[in-house]
Amino acid sequence: MNVRAEIELDEAGLVAVARGLAARVGEGGAIHLCGELGAGKTTFARALLGALGVGARIKSPTYSLIESYEVDGLQIHHLDLYRIAAADELEFLGLGDLAAGRFLILIEWPERGGDALPAPDLIAHLRHAGAKRQLQLTPCTQRGESWLGSGGGGEAN
Repeated sequence: MNVRAEIELDEAGLVAVARGLAARVGEGGAIHLCGELGAGKTTFARALLGALGVGARIKSPTYSLIESYEVDGLQIHHLDLYRIAAADELEFLGLGDLAAGRFLILIEWPERGGDALPAPDLIAHLRHAGAKRQLQLTPCTQRGESWLGSGGGGEAN
């Protein structure tokens, strides 16, 4: 894995990185969003979803576990696994069906899903840094590497 340098940014900067990445993920894949409560995972996901063209109100899946959208034939699934106690609780979500065809899946708290989740193409790890946040983007596949190539999410290179 090629770990990218950690950058420190405010909320507007975090949103800008997510929007830049949206221009690269149109063919789909999997992004794992890691970090403690309030670190910016949902902010990042909402910015990315909005930039992809999700026009509906972008709700946090904290209580529903999953919110799904469709944009230009791309099936997009945003999961928040914070309330999951064990990975076997995910069986009822039908993750195999979600990860079929052309899909993009954003997973907050992926460590709670274990091996039941699709492997990430990219891991976005967020940490509090005073009034700002630290963001580290780690590509895990060739697809993830291409997402971080020049022009998309370049602020974090």
